[in-house]
Amino acid sequence: MSKYKICVYAITKNEEKFVSRWYESMKEADEICVLDTGSTDNTVAKLKELGVKVEVKEINPWRFDVARNASLDLVTEDADICVCTDLDEVFEPGWRQVLEDIWKNNTRVRYNYNWSFDTSGNPAVNFYIDKIHKRQGYTWTHPVHEVLKCAYPEKIVTTDDITLNHYPDSTKSRGQYLKLLELSVEEDPEDDRNMHYLGREYMFYGMHEKCIETLLKHLKLKTATWKDERSASMRFIARSYIGLNRFEEAKMWYQKAMEETPYLREPLVEAALLENSLKNYSKVKEYCLKALEITDKYKSYINEPSSWDATIDDLLSVAYANLGVYDLALIFVNRALEKEPDNKRLISNKKLIETSLK
Repeated sequence: MSKYKICVYAITKNEEKFVSRWYESMKEADEICVLDTGSTDNTVAKLKELGVKVEVKEINPWRFDVARNASLDLVTEDADICVCTDLDEVFEPGWRQVLEDIWKNNTRVRYNYNWSFDTSGNPAVNFYIDKIHKRQGYTWTHPVHEVLKCAYPEKIVTTDDITLNHYPDSTKSRGQYLKLLELSVEEDPEDDRNMHYLGREYMFYGMHEKCIETLLKHLKLKTATWKDERSASMRFIARSYIGLNRFEEAKMWYQKAMEETPYLREPLVEAALLENSLKNYSKVKEYCLKALEITDKYKSYINEPSSWDATIDDLLSVAYANLGVYDLALIFVNRALEKEPDNKRLISNKKLIETSLK
């Protein structure tokens, strides 16, 4: 017999292709509620066929926090545990039993989230999220990159035994994010998280000067104390300086990022990529070898796949080949090929290295 009433809730728009897969992974819950924000396809009909409680409501002007709160309102007041997901996400089976076992007197759960996967189907970016919470006292805040705010002191439990996998729709536009992030920072200019996200968004758009200006503001905020995120801001500043062809300033910011987080590979790998583009192969070798000394991959959305895929081995093979150390170049190109056996450039590089060895 179930100890708790568990309810899943979500927002959606035009995601009929995900409905069946999502429902199959969520049906361990006692109740499933979805707020449809204006679908023009068969999303609503498909959800209703499966017995999902659906309400249609357009949110204008659009804000993710308003939509999330409206979807949470669909959950009955007698629910013990609320589980917020999106339709492009899938729980691994057995999540409900784990949740029942660990809930006790807690108010929120942090659990394993695979945000992206590599070409072999292994997690590429993995971190904890915390969208499982008690029914009462929680509200969503911020127009985008919304977070849960609690009205009382929380009791949070962390588990690796609940895993949610993310399979995003690559055709969906991110176009609304920039204006919503600008609004979010305007509403709360002291919020370090959204200042960081806004700077990152400017970087995505190639708005290099604005990116640098915004991330410098992030680094000056008193609440910007999480070293991983500070280091990421420094890396993004460096990327924007690269976009402006100001390579010495980029190098300086990568050095700052290395000093901020000596336990992360990311600043070293990005610095190596820059030096590789400038043909400074001794520096490439130095940074990549330092990166390989770091063997702990922390659970963080700050992680970059390039720090853990074939990139480091690839860079080292190129660096050693250009430095005339062909035996080591061959070792590292083989290591890269173990991770990407069908990579035509790596295959070609290996042939060139073998020819040079002969």
